[in-house]
Amino acid sequence: MENMATFDPIHKFAPLEHDGIKVKDLNIHIGGAHILKNVTAEIPKNKITCIIGPSGCGKSTLLRTFNRIIDTTEGVKIDGNIWLGDHNIVTSHGADKIELRRHIGLVPQRPCPLPMSIYDNIAYGCRIHGIRGNEKLKAVVEHYLKSIGLWDEVKDRLKQPAARLSGGQQQRLCLARSLAVEPTVLLADESTSALDPISSKKVEQLFVDLKKDYTVVMVTHTLQQAQRVADYVIFMYLGEVIEAGPAKDIFNNPQNELTQKYLDGAFS
Repeated sequence: MENMATFDPIHKFAPLEHDGIKVKDLNIHIGGAHILKNVTAEIPKNKITCIIGPSGCGKSTLLRTFNRIIDTTEGVKIDGNIWLGDHNIVTSHGADKIELRRHIGLVPQRPCPLPMSIYDNIAYGCRIHGIRGNEKLKAVVEHYLKSIGLWDEVKDRLKQPAARLSGGQQQRLCLARSLAVEPTVLLADESTSALDPISSKKVEQLFVDLKKDYTVVMVTHTLQQAQRVADYVIFMYLGEVIEAGPAKDIFNNPQNELTQKYLDGAFS
C-alpha cells in the first residue's frame, strides 16, 4: 500500500490536530426511546477501536453520532459532549458540520457508490471542497485508488459506472472516496458484513494498514474480526458502555461479568 503520509496531491486541507475522540455523558433519545445512556469513552488516536455488543445495543447509533449523520434520524435529541481536538461534535452546526464530515469519513455497511463513474466517485468530494483542475483531480484519483489496491483493476475503465464493479470493489471504492478528502478519522459500520470472505479480508487489511495515518473506529458483530484487528475495544449493552480498554485485556481478562458472558456466546 502506498504511503499516504508522504504523498499530498491536494496541498489544501490542513490536518485536524487531536489526541483521540473523547465522549462524555452522551445521551441520545429518538422519539420516546433512550438509545444511548450516559456514554463516556475515549477512542485512542491512530488505533483501531472496535465497538462490540449484541444487536440493538447502540453501537451504530454511537458511530453515527461521531460525524452527526445521526441528525438525519427523525426525532433525535443529543445531549453531552464529544470532543475531537478542539471541536465539540455535539455543538457543531451548519458549515461546521460540513467541515466535520470531511474530517470524519464513514464507510457504510453496504457498498454505496454514487450513480456516476469510478473516476467521479473519487473526485466528487474534492470538487465539493473546492479542488479544481483536471491534472490535480487525476492525481488524487490515481493516488487513492492505488492506496486501496484498486488502481490496477480499474485504471482502464475509469469512465465506466461504478455500479458495474463487484461488491468488494465497490466497498474499496467507497473507502477511497472517503480518503480522498483527507479525513482525520475513519468510521466503519460493519463495512465487511455484506462482502464475501476474500473481499472482507482485503477491506479488513486495508483498515489495519490505514491506522498509521488515521484513527479508525469500527462497529462489528463478528468477534473474530474484532480479535484480529482491534487495538482497543468498547463493549456496549442496552445503550451503555459496560467495559472498555485495550483489546488484549478485554478479550483475555474482562472485568465485567456481562462482557465475559458476551464473549462466551451467552447472548448475541
